[in-house]
Amino acid sequence: MYIEQAFKSKNNAWRYIIGTIVTIVALFMGQLPLAIAVIFKLGVTADFGTVDEATMMSALDSNLTFFFLLLSFAIGLGALLFLVKNLHRQSFTELTTSRKKIDWGRFWFSFGLIVILNVTLILVDFFFINPQDYTINFNLVPFLILAAIAIVMVPLQTSFEEYFFRGYLMQGIGIKTGYRWIPLVITSVVFGGLHYWNPEVSQMGDLVMVSYIGTGFMLGIMTLMDEGLELPLGFHAANNLVAALLVTAEWTAFNTESILRDVSSPVAGWDIWVSVLVIYPLILLIYAKKYHWKNWSNRLFGKVEKPAIIASNSVVDIEDLSEINGDY
Repeated sequence: MYIEQAFKSKNNAWRYIIGTIVTIVALFMGQLPLAIAVIFKLGVTADFGTVDEATMMSALDSNLTFFFLLLSFAIGLGALLFLVKNLHRQSFTELTTSRKKIDWGRFWFSFGLIVILNVTLILVDFFFINPQDYTINFNLVPFLILAAIAIVMVPLQTSFEEYFFRGYLMQGIGIKTGYRWIPLVITSVVFGGLHYWNPEVSQMGDLVMVSYIGTGFMLGIMTLMDEGLELPLGFHAANNLVAALLVTAEWTAFNTESILRDVSSPVAGWDIWVSVLVIYPLILLIYAKKYHWKNWSNRLFGKVEKPAIIASNSVVDIEDLSEINGDY
């Protein structure tokens, strides 16, 4: 069982508190390179009290800004994995999955499914439904630079979010509260809530938060039902790569040298509910059929219990728990 993997490691509450704080600090420290670059671009004598976010985001070349934005997540991921290994004595595999080794087939299936789905929906909208909402933005050299940055950095950004929310916090909160639904709710709401400051919310309205929180719940359900992060990692990486490379807009978090540019002024409406209440359940159904998910109630709402091999082995030192290789 995925959450129970944390029982194999050093899992004191104070370790998770320190780990969370240090990871968040590292994430914010990772934003310093962007701030420094903007300072040099605008001039060290600029009055930054009067500089708004839009000015800061447009001060540099869009590809350079994109790189710096994702760099903070790469630094956060590095800090998190360092803490997991050295503070918790937990292996990378145990943070990733309940299986004996990471199932990359699951990752690539999820990645491919979401790429096909997202690209299809966007192209149908572009060619048949709302062609007036798009302009072709393709410029070969800037796009190739963007692609190189995105292929390397976007998976680091999405992996940080998955390992931190659906991995580290899901396991930590799960073993401390003793129930699966509690970390599912907490991580999903916090994950979605942190997107409140995305420019999409300012453009489309607060209703778009339903999509962000709903996405958090879908990814959390994937994690608990499949007992690992492979499917969420593939989903998230594919979703953000398509967003960065195929279509962006002035009002999106990823304002890049994409192939298409959305020039509409959308407001969140019924389409948000269709995504959360129709498309997301269909995606989960595809995964459920392929990977034979069963016992939904226990996997989503059941208790988190220490595996018997650990609970009964009183002579095993806490330092050695990370060496137990049972498949729970």
